[in-house]
Amino acid sequence: MSVDLQRLSLSPTKPAFFRWREVGDNVVITNFEGNFLILSRDEFAAFAEGRIEAGEELYERLSAANFLRETYDVDRAAESYERRKSFLNSGVNLGILVVTLRCNESCVYCHASRANMDAVHTDMSPAVAEKAVDLFLASTSDFVTLEFQGGEPLVNFPVIQHIIEYALERNKTAGKRLEFTMVSNLALMDDEKLAYLLEKKVQICTSIDGPEKLHNAQRKLATMDSHQKAVHWIRRINEEYAAAGLDPTLYHVEALLTTTRATLPLWREVVDAYTKLGCRALFLRPLDPFGFAERTRKRVEYDRDDYLEYYRNAVDYMIELNKQGVEILERFAAIFLTKILRGEDPNFLDVRAPAGTGIGQLAVNYDGTVFTCDEGRMLHEMGDDTFLIGHVDTHRYRQLVGHETVHTAVIASNLDGQPDCVNCAYNPYCGTIPATNHKTSGSVFGRMRESNVCAVHKGIQDYLFQKLATADAETREILERWTTVRPREHFVQGVEAAEAETAGAEAAEPTP
Repeated sequence: MSVDLQRLSLSPTKPAFFRWREVGDNVVITNFEGNFLILSRDEFAAFAEGRIEAGEELYERLSAANFLRETYDVDRAAESYERRKSFLNSGVNLGILVVTLRCNESCVYCHASRANMDAVHTDMSPAVAEKAVDLFLASTSDFVTLEFQGGEPLVNFPVIQHIIEYALERNKTAGKRLEFTMVSNLALMDDEKLAYLLEKKVQICTSIDGPEKLHNAQRKLATMDSHQKAVHWIRRINEEYAAAGLDPTLYHVEALLTTTRATLPLWREVVDAYTKLGCRALFLRPLDPFGFAERTRKRVEYDRDDYLEYYRNAVDYMIELNKQGVEILERFAAIFLTKILRGEDPNFLDVRAPAGTGIGQLAVNYDGTVFTCDEGRMLHEMGDDTFLIGHVDTHRYRQLVGHETVHTAVIASNLDGQPDCVNCAYNPYCGTIPATNHKTSGSVFGRMRESNVCAVHKGIQDYLFQKLATADAETREILERWTTVRPREHFVQGVEAAEAETAGAEAAEPTP
């Protein structure tokens, strides 16, 4: 699309700073603070060339959204930008504890580089666990989530219990609003473990890769019933929440999906599998380039254009289900729409700028080594220590967040300094992960024009803006509803827990 720059130089009505992208038959424009408008091609040409007069409908739209130089409101822009970047005023609010590398399942794409069940040397000790908790409670954030990961964390359940008890006791003086979460395949769950986790208000997340046959083929147990076990405990936990009087639209087991080549044609079956379980959110995650996924790439990988077709089909179907009264949302869409429509960042650490690397999260491995992020820990298991920044025995909180690797990651994930991102229309809504860039391109800055992550983020946002441009009133209402964040106060413990609705996205969930 060409613009007459000579005409613009003579025009009294000049655009303020803007970025633009052609999407379908329209052009999306965004400004520095993240406002957007969807223009026809003729409207865009008139705007870019300064052919708009005061009093015209297009002039009023552009002025209201802060796109015209002569009416630009600097104070309003600053307030909007500050609100969008409010997460920078916090600190590390996600502490990942890898309590073991041992796992009873063999997933074809395992990102965590699991260890066999007899590798007891990969279990975190109580002493390391206590030092990790001390580290996370030293954060400048008043809200801290401790997340148990593996391997399969239930393999080392006694240390999970020790961490919870120790953290609750330490928090009496630390004074944080505290939340526990656990990522588990649930195959080792039993009534005693569940009773403890429910009593301690541990939020539980699992993985469901879609229909039973696909799940069992990708997430393998020796007994070939990983899907059945996960489904059993999902239903059981949800029943316990309901029996406790908790709102089932808000309190339910979170389930994640990893998309492989075999998943792509099964988009309808995947969505149906989640809705039948009563899940109200689905995260259509593409493959990550870590762990065993690198070894099985020829079997599980796919072209990102094929992924985006799968994504569009699945989300179209989810929107239609919502119109029929079935509550289900897609998390990528909810994250981006919250930024686009509400002007707020839900603080999903992998899709923000700067990224959460070292300033929003830290990961402590089973042996006490500390990494800027979980992806950095995954790289360590693959023999790359680029993102290893210390050890709980020798490094304190401020040493870790002030580490030169953290400084580098913050600079690298600031999209206003990224050559391929600085002029992208989606700059205000996007984010990049330095560890992923390092793994795929050899640079923490990455090369976005060659990046699968960038292709996915752009493709999803193209889809969303096409929806916003053409949506009927009912579809628009559904998309706006997906941005609604409701606090899950039940999971929040510690000082002022009753006021946790102000704690932010780590204790909240979009409403389907």
